[in-house]
Amino acid sequence: MGPRIPDANTHLPEIQELAGAMVKATCNGSVPATTTSLVYLRAGQIVGSTYQVMRHSVDLRKAGESEARIAAVATWWDAPYFTDAEQAALALTDAVFQPGARGEERVPDDLYTEVAKHYDDKAMATLMMVLASAGFWMNIALINKPTPVPA
Repeated sequence: MGPRIPDANTHLPEIQELAGAMVKATCNGSVPATTTSLVYLRAGQIVGSTYQVMRHSVDLRKAGESEARIAAVATWWDAPYFTDAEQAALALTDAVFQPGARGEERVPDDLYTEVAKHYDDKAMATLMMVLASAGFWMNIALINKPTPVPA
């Protein structure tokens, strides 16, 4: 089965404009491309999007990432394969995409402070946009159900 809406762009050509703006914002060089892909992969794992998990696993392989690092994203907090900056970005991803406990802040100050140790203001704004972009694409993938990218 293919996507539910075979070519959403014919109905909403503005999607391409949005996509271009998000790519421009998230690929400005302030956050390593590998970190961005790790964040997208982790977000896909959390929301249960096979399409996004497959797509970003393929992207990471093409970028030369090891199978160990790709597989360990699911348990990043316990894996020795990630830098402190990558771990901070993955922790932020978990905070944004996992349901928060009732009455508790999803992104508490101590988490923000930890992430900010590794990223300057531009990179923090970029990470914020990467997470927003991940949410945008996750919702489209979950609703439209595109065919997963072969590994």
